[in-house]
Amino acid sequence: MLVKFKVSNFKNFGEDVVFDLSSSKGYAFNSECIKNSVVNCAIIYGYNGVGKSNLGFAIFDIIEHLTDKYRDERYYKHYINANCNSKTANFSYEFLFEGMLVKYEYSKTDYKTLVSEKFWIGNAMMVDFDRNKGNSFESKLKGTETLNNTIRDEQLSVLKYIKNNSVLEDNPENRAFKEFFDFVERMIFFRSLEDRFYLGLDPKKSSLTNEIIEKGKVREFEEFLNTAHVKCKLSVVELLGKKELAFDFGGKKILFHEIISTGTSSLLLFYCWYLQILSSDISFVFIDEFDAFYHHELSKMIVQMLKKSGIQFILTTHNTSIMSNDLMRPDCYFLMGRRSIRPLSQCTDREIREAHNIEKIYKAGGFDAE
Repeated sequence: MLVKFKVSNFKNFGEDVVFDLSSSKGYAFNSECIKNSVVNCAIIYGYNGVGKSNLGFAIFDIIEHLTDKYRDERYYKHYINANCNSKTANFSYEFLFEGMLVKYEYSKTDYKTLVSEKFWIGNAMMVDFDRNKGNSFESKLKGTETLNNTIRDEQLSVLKYIKNNSVLEDNPENRAFKEFFDFVERMIFFRSLEDRFYLGLDPKKSSLTNEIIEKGKVREFEEFLNTAHVKCKLSVVELLGKKELAFDFGGKKILFHEIISTGTSSLLLFYCWYLQILSSDISFVFIDEFDAFYHHELSKMIVQMLKKSGIQFILTTHNTSIMSNDLMRPDCYFLMGRRSIRPLSQCTDREIREAHNIEKIYKAGGFDAE
């Protein structure tokens, strides 16, 4: 799971901005929001323009050079922060896999071009590559001793090169290395705002409604929509030799995509990704403005579904009605400012207890975001 992330000189992030998920406070309530003393369920608030979406893009920059999963370069234009003199954007990740801490740092001049990579397991640096010092890397991973350690391709990650060209020994360090890759390859970032967009995993081969039909989930999707107060009955109709999802009005059927609202379209997107979450295809999910088109009760229901799944998730929102100790806890709600991302529990000097109305405190200016 992701423990800590740091970024600098990327998009609107100039100096180091740290997102630390290891600062759990030890609250006794909603303990399912924490795993291994790390925040497993996080919701981020912040003014428009502070970089909530860019935080997602920064975290998911890693999939470009470590995986062959889906990415979209349109969102990585203007890569380097315009106010900085440095020529590289810098990224640092810390993960926890079965009690073992894994750290990965790298720098880039643009979305494709790598300058340096460093990889630690515990306190031991296992891989070190800095193109400013030459084209050769050092690796202490058992099984890489005879590997050609020269890489001239500036768009080739040394970690990906090792993964694809080595027969690594079976030991705790190499298992952590493989778990690291497995986690990154199953990360997903999506949103449904002015565009429907995602990063990570493999490209979807069929439409969302066809995916529901093919997986035999029409009745479950109908139940999900009704629970979300979209009262409907669904049917499958055949049109030009293809099966299509439709609303069933008894004597008349209308194709689903022809009359759905923006909110229902957003629910469709969430439901299809949620099916993959339940099948353990996804390791980590980031949903930007997850409830932009939802009623506040529906927003709460979605959070509860994600909590129940056990997946580590990060959501961004402006909806304060779900900022409640009944749903999560003060060390799981984060305030994002221009220079920091901190949990509510660190944004005030007062002690926050379960009975406190944290939404009311937030609206009254009781939490300070730097």
